Amino acid sequence: MDLGILASVPLEDQKYSWRMLRLLHRLHLKLVCNKELEVWLNPMSEIPPRIALFLRTLGGGGAERVLLNLAQGFVQARLEVDLVVSAGEGLDLWEIPIGVRVINLEAPRVSASLPALVRYLRQERPIAIIPSLHYANEVALLAKYLSGVPVRVLIPEHNELSMEVHYHETGSRKRLIPVAARLLYPFADAIVTVSKGVAQDLAHITGLPLKRIQVIYNPVITPQIQELAKESIDHPWFNADEPPVILGVGRLEDQKDFPTLIRAFAQVRQVSPARLMILGWGPDRPQLEDLIRELGLEEDVALPGFVNNPYAYMARASVFVLSSAWEGMSNVLVEAMAVGTPVVSTDCKSGPAEVLNHGEYGSLVPVGDNEALAEAILQVLAGNMKQIDSSWLDQFTLKASTRCYLDALGIDIPVKA
Repeated sequence: MDLGILASVPLEDQKYSWRMLRLLHRLHLKLVCNKELEVWLNPMSEIPPRIALFLRTLGGGGAERVLLNLAQGFVQARLEVDLVVSAGEGLDLWEIPIGVRVINLEAPRVSASLPALVRYLRQERPIAIIPSLHYANEVALLAKYLSGVPVRVLIPEHNELSMEVHYHETGSRKRLIPVAARLLYPFADAIVTVSKGVAQDLAHITGLPLKRIQVIYNPVITPQIQELAKESIDHPWFNADEPPVILGVGRLEDQKDFPTLIRAFAQVRQVSPARLMILGWGPDRPQLEDLIRELGLEEDVALPGFVNNPYAYMARASVFVLSSAWEGMSNVLVEAMAVGTPVVSTDCKSGPAEVLNHGEYGSLVPVGDNEALAEAILQVLAGNMKQIDSSWLDQFTLKASTRCYLDALGIDIPVKA
């Protein structure tokens, strides 16, 4: 182990680092003394290799949907797939792909799942584990060394770490998460980010060379999207001869900046009849409802909450709007584009500009500028839409992403369309 890694940690943060570093050093020495041969995939073997996907729990967010899509891609590639969760909350929200085994570690929090994850690795011996979000990433790396199993750990980063820590963490976690990433990520077998902007941010936070980080776009476009988009919606706003519906989708929290979208909609409605629907749940719902009442929009704004099939809503919306203050990539932009809906987005860090090819396939407006957002929406409602090259979307398909993940893990097997 390179003890010099600690030199990259600021002095004021080192008090959080020594205990972790000593633990990793002891684990490293143990593994050197008990080194096992690497188990490589044998294409002629009758026993399919196993991959584990590990996360805290299945909430209603984009990272969870990405992980389940990836699980589907691995199953189609004839791998054995385990969905390992530290707690079973939210499993009823999703349709788990056929062929995926769910392992519930029944831990009160993700950090407490470490002993159970170590036991799982020793018993099941997957060839690879892909965690999702913090502290699942860190726990997976620790579990590898504690277990002594030669499992490959691929660390994905779904959002700009600096933004996540700044806005969503408090107290010691605000320091500990970057320090843990700086100390532990160098020991990952592969590191993946969902956009070039996230890669640059992660390299800055961790001190890792940019060439050590691979960019793989999320597996957003699945074969099922078009069929799901055709499903009916039991909502009167989507009946014939109703005003156009402006759609937003995402967790109701500060990152998505739905207040800016609601204020922009208030301006749109002064010019043209329209309605606004925002799908998702989250802690900011009461504040959004207060803003809707304050602006007198109760009859024209709906917050239906989480829905299992947002694609049917996207396909019937007149325009899809992303109002986020920051994003890792923005899966919902890709989903809306895939079902043929015009899109408008803020030019936030760091994914939307990449997804829209810097404005070629959808309007980009400044973050927090409700007037610019309203104008861009009105342009689409007036029929001024940007055409999307279907080949541009190929890079966001399940097949393309699955192939990239398998390549990153060193697994050379065919991937179905």
